[in-house]
Amino acid sequence: MVVVFALAALAVLAALVALHWYAWRRLVRDTTRGPGPARRIGTAVFVAGPVVMVAALVAERAGAPFWLQRVLGWPGFLWMALTLYLLLALVAGELVRPLVRHLVERRARAEERAPVPAAVPAGPAPAEPEPADPEPAPPQERSAPSRRLFVSRVVGGAVVAAAAGTVGYGTYGVLRGPAVKRVTVPLAKLPRAAHGFRIAVVSDIHLGPVLGRGFAQKVVDTINSTQPDLIAVVGDLVDGSVKDLGPAAAPLSRLKARHGSYFVTGNHEYFSGADQWVEEVRRLGLHPLENARTELPAFDLAGVNDLAGESEGEGPDFTKALGDRDTSRAVVLLAHQPLQIHEAVRHHVDLQLSGHTHGGQLWPGNFVAAAANPTVAGLDRYGDTQLYVSRGAGAWGPPTRVGAPSDITVVELASKQA
Repeated sequence: MVVVFALAALAVLAALVALHWYAWRRLVRDTTRGPGPARRIGTAVFVAGPVVMVAALVAERAGAPFWLQRVLGWPGFLWMALTLYLLLALVAGELVRPLVRHLVERRARAEERAPVPAAVPAGPAPAEPEPADPEPAPPQERSAPSRRLFVSRVVGGAVVAAAAGTVGYGTYGVLRGPAVKRVTVPLAKLPRAAHGFRIAVVSDIHLGPVLGRGFAQKVVDTINSTQPDLIAVVGDLVDGSVKDLGPAAAPLSRLKARHGSYFVTGNHEYFSGADQWVEEVRRLGLHPLENARTELPAFDLAGVNDLAGESEGEGPDFTKALGDRDTSRAVVLLAHQPLQIHEAVRHHVDLQLSGHTHGGQLWPGNFVAAAANPTVAGLDRYGDTQLYVSRGAGAWGPPTRVGAPSDITVVELASKQA
C-alpha cells in the first residue's frame, strides 16, 4: 500500500512538473528575447507558484500552525485555480496560434511587396561611390524571428488575460457571498397545514484559512434575510480544528428560524475533529442530528452522519435514524453526500437534502462531479424519493467558482392536499 501511494504521488508530481514546464515554455520562454529580467521574473513565478500551492495543501492537511495556513492559503490556492485556467487557455491558444501566425505572415508579405515611393532629389548632387556592403539577408529571414515572438506574445497575452479574468471573476463571486435560490418541492404526505413550510438549506461553507468569520457572518445574514421556518446545515462547515476556527464559526449562533437550526456532518468534519465540532455547533445553538430523528408538528426531520465517518466507527446508520418512524408521516432527511440517496430510497424517505458536490466548483469540474455523484446540483427524483443538492455557500481550496455559483436554497414544501 505504501509503495502504491508513493508511486501515485510521484506520478502526480511528474504531471505537475510537466504541466508547469509547458506553461513556462509558452508563456515565458517563447515570449522573451533570451535571458533577461523578464524571463527571470517569469521563471521565478512558475517555480514559486506550484511550490506554494503544494505547501498550502500540505499545511492544511498536516494541521500546520494556523497562521502559516493563512499565509500560504491565498497565494497557494489561487495559483491552483490559475494553473487550471492557464492550461485550458493554452490548449485553446494552440488551436488559434496557426491562424494568428498565418495572418501575421500574410500582412508581412503584403508589406514587403508594397512599392516604396521614390524620393525626389532637391537638386543635382555630385555622385559619390557607395561603399560595398555585405549581401543583406532576405527580408523574410530577417523578420521571421520577430514575427514568431510577436505571435507568441499575442497568444500568451490573451491566455494570461483570459485565465486571470476567469479566476478573478470567480473569486469575486465567492467573496461577495452566496445568492438565494428558491425551489418548491411537493410532498404527498405533507399535511395541508404545512403547505409553504420553508427550509433554508446551506452546505459546504468551508470556513478555514481563506474563508473566515466575515464570510460566516455574510452567510448567516443571507439565511436570516429569508426568514425560514427551519435551517439545515448539511455538512462541510469547516476545514480545521475548533481551536483555530471556533471564532470564525461564532456567527452561527445568530441563526434564526422558528423551528430551529439543524446540522449533520460532512466528510471534511472528519478531517477536522468531528466530535469536537458536533459539540461546538451544539454550543452555538444548532441541533446535531447524528443518525437521529426529530418529530416536527408536520413531518419528521432526520439526519445521518457522512460516509467518511465509517473510518472512525461513526458512519451513517439509516436504521437508527429512520427504522422506527411512523411511515404515514413525511420525512425529510439531511445527508451530506448525494450518494446516500440509494439508502434513502430503501428507507422510503420523501426528500433528501444534500451538498458535497459544489456543483463542480471549477468548470469543467462539473463533469468530474457528475461521474462521482448521482446528482450534481438541483432537484432530482429516484423512485418515490426526491433529492435536492445544493451547490454550497463557500468553496474548498481556491476561493473561486466558475460555472457553479454558490447558493443558499430556500426549499418550500408543498402539500398536494392544498
